[in-house]
Amino acid sequence: MSSSIERHVVLIAPEIHWNTGNIGRSCIGTDAYLHLIKPLGFSLDSREVKRAGLDYWSNVKLSVWDHFHAFYTSSHVEKNEVALFTKTGKNSVWSLPHLQRLFLIFGSETKGIPENIRKQFNEESTYHIPIRNEIRSLNLSTSVGIALYESLRPFPSFHQW
Repeated sequence: MSSSIERHVVLIAPEIHWNTGNIGRSCIGTDAYLHLIKPLGFSLDSREVKRAGLDYWSNVKLSVWDHFHAFYTSSHVEKNEVALFTKTGKNSVWSLPHLQRLFLIFGSETKGIPENIRKQFNEESTYHIPIRNEIRSLNLSTSVGIALYESLRPFPSFHQW
């Protein structure tokens, strides 16, 4: 990825090690950063996380944070650089902003983004991935992959890999 394009995937309280391992691999493939906000539903030392990320796990640009506030203030996130993904997000993933720096924020597999975090942002910062009514939701690692690659689509330098 061009050094001027910066992507951050933020997982709030992820619960399933396979998802996090797969997301880590997607982050490596796109040169994105991965931020994990505690509590985690697994140990990062678990062989399942490493197996899902294969032998690439050590290459993940990983930060683990004790809470969202520590991540948010330390990363100097601007409110317009945030895309919160929820089932009820106002905007479609297809309308993500074309920003050089973007933080894609996802909640846990069973609880989503906590309400106290959602309230920190306006409704315009929320996004959803369109799906048919026959299912409740997509798998977290699938959702992250869709959002991450869609956020990079407008940038020609990304297509030249």
